[in-house]
Amino acid sequence: MELTEAQYHQIKDCLPRQRGNVSLLNLQVLNAILYIAEHGCKWRGLPERFGRWHTVYTRMGRFQGRRVGAGF
Repeated sequence: MELTEAQYHQIKDCLPRQRGNVSLLNLQVLNAILYIAEHGCKWRGLPERFGRWHTVYTRMGRFQGRRVGAGF
């Protein structure tokens, strides 16, 4: 399951703005999070096509509006 560009554009305003020099677009991060949820794998098991697992993990924390590592 992955979001299409059209689906992403419907929800993009609900997400925090990307800041700085980002290596992954929010759409890529959302699709990586969906992959984790669908397959039940660990963060380190995220396929390389989604980018660095730690980048995705950190951005997910930003999406949730909290600091990563604060009581996960």
